[in-house]
Amino acid sequence: MKVSVATLVRGRHRHLINLMHGLNEQQSPPDELVIAWMQPEADARLPATRFPVRHIYVPGQALPLAAARNAAAAVAAHPGLIFLDVDCIPSRPLVDRYRRALASGPALYMGEVRYLPAGAVVFDPAGRLDGPRLDQRAVVHPARPAVPRGGIRHEPDHGQLWGLSFALHATDYFAAGGMDEGYIGYGGEETDYARRLAATGIPAYWVGNARAWHQHHAVHRPPLAHFDSIVANARRYRTIWGEWCMDYWLDLLAQDGFIDWQPDADELAVRRRPTTEEIRAARLGPEACFG
Repeated sequence: MKVSVATLVRGRHRHLINLMHGLNEQQSPPDELVIAWMQPEADARLPATRFPVRHIYVPGQALPLAAARNAAAAVAAHPGLIFLDVDCIPSRPLVDRYRRALASGPALYMGEVRYLPAGAVVFDPAGRLDGPRLDQRAVVHPARPAVPRGGIRHEPDHGQLWGLSFALHATDYFAAGGMDEGYIGYGGEETDYARRLAATGIPAYWVGNARAWHQHHAVHRPPLAHFDSIVANARRYRTIWGEWCMDYWLDLLAQDGFIDWQPDADELAVRRRPTTEEIRAARLGPEACFG
């Protein structure tokens, strides 16, 4: 089965270069890369690749993540879709493992993502990404389930979907309606999409040996820089599904006095927006891999 890899980019130039290096070094490279630019122009000085690269441009001042994924899926030339976050470097088997899984039948397929600390991206003497050393330095996310070393394993909870690394058939992506572009900016659109995928009856699986390494970037706990979109998107999700998403973040925001919220509440009230200084203070140190 031919596959298109899709990634979304705003900034993150070095991260994108490393992702492209990782795709060049695949055991079985993708049949194309689709870059959805959430910025006016493509970055200059991108690496040459073993596969075609397609560029599309998605407008929007806030991060239009849902719209960018839909746009990338719409122009992808091949029936298999692999979504890979720009912060991720694919391990050498990733594309091949996803391709084989997709060829086995329609489903939502998810791969493991491990997190790198700052300065952990290393190359071997031949100039290739040093996968073994990346594996040694990468950290398992404490909130994620263990992934099989090989083969695939059924996952009953579609809510395990994270946008960092997943694959499905293009027809199944659109059968669920694509991602809801009413979610603007950070948060909620993946959880909403997982619910709608589950409603179509498509199964979900973890794919062994399809690991990606998440490159370090500044993180905040809580993500106060995305305060407005978290509040708006949580409210939208509640309106649609009758329950809250991003409970962890909402709880932290409530504890810190930014919002009035309880898990069983019907409403979320903003008490005050974070100041610039509070946003700056929420930024974690370079040793932090995830927020």
